[in-house]
Amino acid sequence: MSSNPGQTPLSTEASAGPGKAELATFNPFDPEVQAQPWEYNDRLVAEAPVHREANTGLILVSSHAHVSEVLSDHETFSNRFMLMMGGGKKAKVPDAVAEVMKEGFPPVDTMLTADPPEQRRFRSLVNKGFSLRRVSALAPRIEALATELIDGFARDGRAELRSQFAVPLPLTVISEQLGVAREDLALFKKWSDGFVAQLSGMASPEEQVKAWKLIVEFQKYFEKVLKDRAENPRQDILSAVVNARVEGERPLDMAECLSILQQLLVAGNETTASAICEGIYLLLENPDELARLRAEPELIPNAVEEVLRMATPTANMWRVCVKDTELGGVEIAAGSAMLVRFSAANRDPVIFPNPHRFDVGRENANEHLALGAGVHFCLGAQLARLEMAQSFGALLERLPNLRKAPDSPPPAYPPNILLRGMTELPIEFDPA
Repeated sequence: MSSNPGQTPLSTEASAGPGKAELATFNPFDPEVQAQPWEYNDRLVAEAPVHREANTGLILVSSHAHVSEVLSDHETFSNRFMLMMGGGKKAKVPDAVAEVMKEGFPPVDTMLTADPPEQRRFRSLVNKGFSLRRVSALAPRIEALATELIDGFARDGRAELRSQFAVPLPLTVISEQLGVAREDLALFKKWSDGFVAQLSGMASPEEQVKAWKLIVEFQKYFEKVLKDRAENPRQDILSAVVNARVEGERPLDMAECLSILQQLLVAGNETTASAICEGIYLLLENPDELARLRAEPELIPNAVEEVLRMATPTANMWRVCVKDTELGGVEIAAGSAMLVRFSAANRDPVIFPNPHRFDVGRENANEHLALGAGVHFCLGAQLARLEMAQSFGALLERLPNLRKAPDSPPPAYPPNILLRGMTELPIEFDPA
């Protein structure tokens, strides 16, 4: 590990030593750094927990303490970052992308890209759908779905875990909660991939066009469904959203409804799928911890927290500084774009001793920030935890001698400045 828990952190504004020069050789937009950010993260946390990136002027926030401070102060560090998702500046939309966007509804600020009080109003419209009581009631359905998916490959002795289990489980659950047809799951996955590409901050103009075509396709599909729910409401989240009233008066317009649904669809499946895959991969890479979890299944809830800490599927998130301020000894001007590095904070040795060690019994694993904090704490946190716990329990119980497929390459992580998740995870096991 390159960081030293006893080292006094220094901001790059104050340090002219070798650490600054070495940090300057890293590029947060380098796909290799995004795939394996740990060395960079270690150096940031130890040497420059608040760091002005040389090429873009982007402010990187990496220590657990400073990330927590940013998350708790929405009045200084705003979530209205929609125009800054192209690399730390107000991104100019390519003409070809703008033409595709005209075919659909414009992006609007709702939950993720809004601040209180507006953010609280939008979030309150869907809170009931993710209450602890409602989520707890989903446990039998999630268990049955996990069993059904495992039944599909248990006799084969091998599987590609992401596509055959980790993606369809949470995608089916969120689709059922939205109240849409299960036979359209392939469409939802395709649209979700489009949203992820648009969020990546790494897409070429051609890839942005492709992503926006998928987003417009999603919008047109759900526009019809939402209009139907307005006239024929059901007991689902779609009906709750389209028939809601902001402050008891104004109904949401179609662009706002679609923005909320887009966020629910991505948050409800992409990050959970990545966490399930990363959790199984960590167990396979750490056979002592796998054996311990098999012997002590009561540790599964804590193992879920440790997986979230280690995996951090939302590796980074944007913020915009809206007034001149100082953070960690660094002066930050109003209008500065910021990248909050959850993946770094979750391996801060000040909070997590031996932070790169996977420990299913880690006593303070739940102090991670993988689900955010403050007003933007993950709406579906309890659902994600339940899906992960049920998945780990079912996979370990049903797949004897679970192991990595021989000669499988190391996991690949597609370039994405915000989300980190492996593309596939081939596994083998004794046929059941």
